[in-house]
Amino acid sequence: MTATAVSLSPHENSETVDFLRRLASMMSGGKNAEMLLGAAGIIEALTDRAVTAERLRSEQRDERERNSQLREAAEIATQNSSSEAAALRAQLADAVRQAEIDRASLTEQAHRLSARTEDAESRLAKVNAELDELRTPFAELSDTVVAVPTEQLRLARAQFDFLADGFAKNGDVISQTICEIGRCAIEQALAGNKPAK
Repeated sequence: MTATAVSLSPHENSETVDFLRRLASMMSGGKNAEMLLGAAGIIEALTDRAVTAERLRSEQRDERERNSQLREAAEIATQNSSSEAAALRAQLADAVRQAEIDRASLTEQAHRLSARTEDAESRLAKVNAELDELRTPFAELSDTVVAVPTEQLRLARAQFDFLADGFAKNGDVISQTICEIGRCAIEQALAGNKPAK
């Protein structure tokens, strides 16, 4: 036969223990009084153990709830960390891809600039060679040829004409001839300066 455990409140247990002790004190002693006192002690000890067990069970329940909350928070934090890590990995992959694209673009631009530089250097070398070719005849002529503006040559021709007329009036044929020779030389220089038609 099984006994059904009935949980009494601490107040009811205290009344029962008090009743058993009063009842035992009313007896003149003997075995029944001892049994009543023993039952009161057992009830009191069991009540204390039940209260302690109930308190421990409540603390364990609170601890389980705290642990459950901490576990849920840890799971959420783990999920957030995993999501952040995945996002960071995706950003890193994008950054690496962009860096590779940029590097390829810069390499292509460097090749184009290098080709343009080589082309410019080649053209510069050709222009320098052409300038050297053009300078050579002028360098040879520089001792015998002087560059004079055309307007100054026309002015000098006019002065020779004026002087020749003056010398002709005075009868100085030699000076007139020298002036006419100078005028002819200037006319030849001016005629040689005209562009070919």
